[in-house]
Amino acid sequence: MSYEFLQNYWWCLIALLGGLLVALMFVQGANLHLGNRVLSDTQKRMILNSTGRKWELTFTTLVTFGGAFFASFPLFYSTSFGGAYWVWVLLLITFVFQAVAYEFQNKKGNLLGVKGFRIALMANGLLAPFLVGTAVGTFFTGSDFTVNKVAITDPSAPVISTWGNGWHGLEALGQYHAILLGCTVMLLAAILGALYVLNNIEDEGIHAQMRRAVKLAIGPFLFFFLSWTVMLLTKKGFAVDPEGVVFLEPFKYLHNLLAMPAVLVMLLVGVVLVLYSIWQGAFTESRKGIWFAMPGTVLVVMSVFFLAGFNNTAYYPSCTDLQSSLTIRNSSSSYFTLQVMSWVSLLIPFVVAYIAYAWHQMDRKKITAEEIMEEEHKY
Repeated sequence: MSYEFLQNYWWCLIALLGGLLVALMFVQGANLHLGNRVLSDTQKRMILNSTGRKWELTFTTLVTFGGAFFASFPLFYSTSFGGAYWVWVLLLITFVFQAVAYEFQNKKGNLLGVKGFRIALMANGLLAPFLVGTAVGTFFTGSDFTVNKVAITDPSAPVISTWGNGWHGLEALGQYHAILLGCTVMLLAAILGALYVLNNIEDEGIHAQMRRAVKLAIGPFLFFFLSWTVMLLTKKGFAVDPEGVVFLEPFKYLHNLLAMPAVLVMLLVGVVLVLYSIWQGAFTESRKGIWFAMPGTVLVVMSVFFLAGFNNTAYYPSCTDLQSSLTIRNSSSSYFTLQVMSWVSLLIPFVVAYIAYAWHQMDRKKITAEEIMEEEHKY
């Protein structure tokens, strides 16, 4: 295994984890529907008990995603997590409130009351996918940082990456292209959540509201997704020449897509699967749309990561200093580290198999109103 192969291999794993993270954000998306006033308290508790059995999978995937980035591309980790830390801090705070809300909202004597904790869950459903999407959006817009690897030898200030402003990541909220992707991921999570609830709960009233929610989300979702895609394929991108020099290239990401037919096929197949799942959820009586939407989401997100990192592209560009931009080649761990971790990664299929088994066991019986009223351990 060559060093270049290992770098590419780990970028593929990072892309896969990113795709799984967005797909599993159906938990956050489903909790957004707690604000539906048509649903009764019992129906809302049915949704909570449906997502409450899965929220750990999303959070664990988020932690694994961050850990994998740290181990395989440590310079990105130190630059983004250490510089744009407000984005990641806010993301983690919303997940902390989510965990607390699940456990305590229906406990006697809680300070915030049921409504307060449900608002916290809805905030997590709104902010978590939006922040993740906006953060990934900066892969294509650039961020305000500089990298000086020689600084590691300075005992007084051994800081390699320096952020250029005091906003520490929040300046991405002023980059409309990144915002478009954040809104796209947020609406996708809401659609995934509705499709999951539709499949997991036995209640005609909930089914009607989830189909209505999918219909309402179709227009905004397509607008944000298509706007982001058109801008991406027509904007200048951050290319890298054979000497490692970063420069702006017109239509770079369109060139990437055409130069990598496999990625183009992944993107098209993923988009078709997502659109088919939306059609099933909104305009048919089928309740199986989630099983098309999740793999479709994984394929689309993976193709986005491949466009950002492969074909001689800087995946984390610097607006301040182009030559500080991070690429797969200049930001990865050592050959030894990547090689050892690659052997460990062979355990991933066994972990996935265990998750699939646990998921099947939890979902053998659909959630009903009777279960919420009778079962002792419930959210």
